[in-house]
This record gives sequence, C-alpha cells and structure tokens, in this order.
Amino acid sequence: MKIVVRGANWIGDSVMTIPALKRLRSGFPNASIYLHTRSWAEGVFRDANFLDGIIPIDQSGSKVGNVLTQARELKKHDFDACYLFPNSFESALVAKLAGIKERVGYSTEKRGIFLTRAVPVPFWKSERHESEYYLNLIEPPNPLEASSETAFPLLSVSEERRANAFNLLKAHGADSRGPLVALGPGSTNSLAKRWPGENFASLSDKLRDKLNATVALLGSKEDMAVSAEISKIVSTPLIDLTGKTDLAAATAILSVADLFISNDMGLAHIAAAVDTSTIAIFGPTKELTTHPIGPRVETIREPVECSPCMLRICPIDHRCMTRITPDRVFESAAKMLETQAR
Repeated sequence: MKIVVRGANWIGDSVMTIPALKRLRSGFPNASIYLHTRSWAEGVFRDANFLDGIIPIDQSGSKVGNVLTQARELKKHDFDACYLFPNSFESALVAKLAGIKERVGYSTEKRGIFLTRAVPVPFWKSERHESEYYLNLIEPPNPLEASSETAFPLLSVSEERRANAFNLLKAHGADSRGPLVALGPGSTNSLAKRWPGENFASLSDKLRDKLNATVALLGSKEDMAVSAEISKIVSTPLIDLTGKTDLAAATAILSVADLFISNDMGLAHIAAAVDTSTIAIFGPTKELTTHPIGPRVETIREPVECSPCMLRICPIDHRCMTRITPDRVFESAAKMLETQAR
C-alpha cells in the first residue's frame, strides 16, 4: 500500500503533525508513506524513520498551474490513499485530480465533494493541543490515547549532522567549557509574538556572565534585523547565525544545544522535538493549543487581561511580553541547566 500525507504549511505545525505521522506508521507498518510538503520541511524530516520519502511541493507557477503540477506529480506515484493535514480547498482538489482512491481530510472550506472520508472538525479543537487535531484524522481508532510512540513529536538527527553542527559552532568561537544556549528572538509572521530585543540582549549577558554559556542566535533571514540589534547592544559577545543556516542545519544545531529559549516560533517546536530543553515565551498566542511538546519544555507567559488576543501587531503597550523580565527567564534557564547537569 502507498500512502501520501499532505503536510502542514508552517514549521511549528509540521512538527505538531509528527505524532500523527508516527500513528499512521504504526497503523500501516508495511505501507510506503510519503510526505507531500513544502521544500523547507525536508530540513525537519531528513532523518525521520517513520517516512519513506518526501515529495516537495512545486510553487513556481500560477495558483491553477501549481494545482495541476502537484496533481500530475502525485499521479505518477500511484498512491492508494492520502491524508490531508491542511484544511484548504486546494489540497483536497489536488488529491482528487491525482486520482487517489481514498482521500481523508477535515470537512472544511466546502471541500467535502473531493473527499472519500470527510471528517467533522472536532468540537474540542480550540481547547486541545493542535497535535491532537492532526492525530484525530488518522486511523487506527482512538488516536487521542497517548502511547510511547506518539506522546511526544520526537525527531532523530544523524551523528554526521550533529558533528557538522558542532564544527560550525566551533568555527564561530563556541566554547565547550560551558553550556550552549541558543536563542530565537524572531518570529516571521507576527511582531506581537516577539519578546523585546533588549530583553534577549540582557538575558544573553546574564547567561554569559553567570553561567559561562556560549550564546548563539538562530532564525530565518526575516529575523536578521532583530538579531543584528541584539548583537549591537550585548555587553559580551555571542554567535549570530541568523539567516546563515538552512533549516536542516538549524535543526542539527538545536539537537546539540543544551537549551533553546525563544518566542512562540517554529524553531521552539523543533528544539523540543530533538529533545533539547526548551523555554518558549508566549504572549498574544494561545499556549494551550500551540505550545511546544516534549519531555523537557517550559512555557513562560504573563497573565494579562488582553491575552491571548491573536493579533500580529499590539495596538496598546505589548504588556503580555514586556512584563516578562530577563531575570525571570534567566532563573528558569539556570534551573533547567542545573537539572540537566545532575
């Protein structure tokens, strides 16, 4: 049997689909399972042992042209079934045009005519973690029962990639005598999710001065400006790799870090998935449904009356983030690193 899964569209969402992908693998141990997803996702799933391959989505043409191109590509593989994680009309249309016999997805955006099994959106969607929403789409039945395979979205990173990450950090001056702490000060799709840059700078100085940590900044090219701002105002030097690595390399760096501290962003989900201690700072977004999940994750938020607002730009004073002090985050970081060292 050949199964294709249409992957999620954002980094964090992609990581949150991992428990569902593992459940699918356990339900169909002898099937060939492929992930049809955006090209950047290969950097996340490169060493995933629950997939047989990745088919990148071609987005080089017009919207109609892309649909036809994707359908032709899937048709060549002669898949027996597909599962659609995105709720979009387009993803269901592609599966239909590709001639895939069984097409499973949520009954959203009036796309039920293209699905052979249209699953109703569960009543609890806004009250449970997003990973459960993806799990609910997958058989065998009772997907919300956690198992050792699907309790956390754990990812493997090869020893070769880890060694390359160590070498890259060493080349930029990493000191192996202290802990390696990576920071994610950006957030591509929302300015409101960003803890102030000066707070990250203050936190970096505390980590360097009090814990002798090597501090590295990670993020996409869109995050380079905020990282450059932080690099200018820190009192002690740090390593700025923002925009200088692809997602595969960033994932490997996170796998060798002792701790990752960031805003609510995709890299926080990756850090948790590669079993790195993770602190995620939440403000305008809903921690209950989208926090990183893993065995060593802590979230920090300030309970203010207007949060979660889900706005991308704060119209008032950004109190949900500015009231979280560097001292508070440092205290959590120090405790995590101390526990880890025991």
